[in-house]
Amino acid sequence: MVCSPLEITEPTFWAITGAAFADSVNPCAIAVLLLLITGLVVIKDKNIILKTGLAFVAGLYTTYYAIGLGLLGAVQLAGLGFILHKIVGIIAILIGLANIKDFFWYGKLGFVTEVPRSWRPTMKGLIKKVASPIMAFVIGVIVTFFELPCTGGPYLFVLGLLSKEFSWSAVLVTLLYYNLIFVLPLVLILLLIRFGYTTADQTMEWKNKNLKILHLVVGIVMVVLGVWLMFV
Repeated sequence: MVCSPLEITEPTFWAITGAAFADSVNPCAIAVLLLLITGLVVIKDKNIILKTGLAFVAGLYTTYYAIGLGLLGAVQLAGLGFILHKIVGIIAILIGLANIKDFFWYGKLGFVTEVPRSWRPTMKGLIKKVASPIMAFVIGVIVTFFELPCTGGPYLFVLGLLSKEFSWSAVLVTLLYYNLIFVLPLVLILLLIRFGYTTADQTMEWKNKNLKILHLVVGIVMVVLGVWLMFV
């Protein structure tokens, strides 16, 4: 049975929405955007900051979308859809438990579910080079690959879900929807900063203060979704 966008069941729809929500509140993506905005504070024109930020988010969105299509295409060509479907359930549970660990024991056991610390100087160096919307889009594309270790878990879950039974029309629409939710908080932060409701420093302070809670939310959602996926 092959599903079209209109044939995706309600449980599957809410599972995809839940995974997208977990990805959207991931501290990694928020932190990277705030690094970009902080580097643009020397620019007094808030419209330019908004355009540059949106271009950066567009780079993330486009690359995330392309990666999803590419991975699913490769899985289907290899005939591994059903196997991936089950494996991803286990991976989702492990990622969830790792995030829950970061709520209780942040930084312990030798790892955190964030951008690897050894990658951060290179990523920050790239972000500091942003001087225009076009460059911001390009850097957004590049930075996506730095973020994947910490943002890719929920996305992998959705790809596993779609790998079992899907039509390409269903995949195209579903990944558009997923990635829209993924970048929505980033767009909201940009708009709040543009219209003076907050600043990059205030948002970074909020993120740092609630970092463990964000990990807990992501962890609980991923465990629930992983367990659910094992039985569908």
